[in-house]
Amino acid sequence: MSGDLPCRTDATFSFELYPPRSPAAEANLFAAIDRLSALGPEFMSVTYRATGQDRAASLAVLDKLIREHRVSAMAHLTCVGSSFDEASRVIREFLDAGVTSFLALRGDPPEGFEEGDDFLGDFRSASELVQLIHNVQAERSPFRLGDVPGFPAAKRLRSGQKVTIAVATFPNGHPRSRSRSQDIDTLLAKQAAGANLAITQLFFHSDEYLGFVDEARAAGVTMRILPGIMPVLSVTRLQRMLELSGEATPVDLLATLESAPDAAAASRLGIDACISLARDLLDGGADGIHLYTFNSSAAPTTVLEGAGLIKHSTPLTASIEGTP
Repeated sequence: MSGDLPCRTDATFSFELYPPRSPAAEANLFAAIDRLSALGPEFMSVTYRATGQDRAASLAVLDKLIREHRVSAMAHLTCVGSSFDEASRVIREFLDAGVTSFLALRGDPPEGFEEGDDFLGDFRSASELVQLIHNVQAERSPFRLGDVPGFPAAKRLRSGQKVTIAVATFPNGHPRSRSRSQDIDTLLAKQAAGANLAITQLFFHSDEYLGFVDEARAAGVTMRILPGIMPVLSVTRLQRMLELSGEATPVDLLATLESAPDAAAASRLGIDACISLARDLLDGGADGIHLYTFNSSAAPTTVLEGAGLIKHSTPLTASIEGTP
């Protein structure tokens, strides 16, 4: 696909990262952050495992984004296994590090637990976590940049300033949902609790997102709903993402990837499919896209170039880190 489209100024882009789990992974991630942050994203989010094992690693990545790159950093938080006191402590820690954006998630059952087991701790839903974030932020008193020991880039919010609290939503239905209307009711509850941004889980066809947004708007959802998409570079990665998300297999994309003569060709075809999806979403009215990066910079950059969100500067056949 050509990357020679006029650069769009009417839409944003953002990225999701996950904390590294080895020194080599950390080096690769920090190199990717250097490249992605230079593109000027609206924000970059950092995941956080339900067990809390990634808290220190997540905080290190968030601090790097804020301190070294001056990028708006979004911290993921989950309800799983957490008390109100513990969650409040984590929220304060992130606020003190300069984080002013959160993604509030219910979270999936930890390993060894199933739906119906008691694994959520004090929280019953992501809506309660949204409320807690607002409450903790409201307790904080404003102070000047650099007033937090150990976090020179940190600042509390100005008096009256609100945190950005994003929530997840599911264009094709949450795995535990009974109907589209239930998903929209859940999103309305999150909005009523104080959420001011929604980010979708993965989907593979633009009409799935656009139809969901139309129904959500008709029901009274007013906050932004960003489409979350991922360049799928191999059959292996597609199968893994379907396993994690519970999405139905996109047979057209699967057939395209299976038709590739080698891994490099599959990567190019997967990127082309993601570019086409991004273009359709933007043409259909989406005001931005949120890219699940797999801690890679080459594939997301190529998608942004192909969708006309950044200027074309590198070959569209750039090597892809982290393949498959």
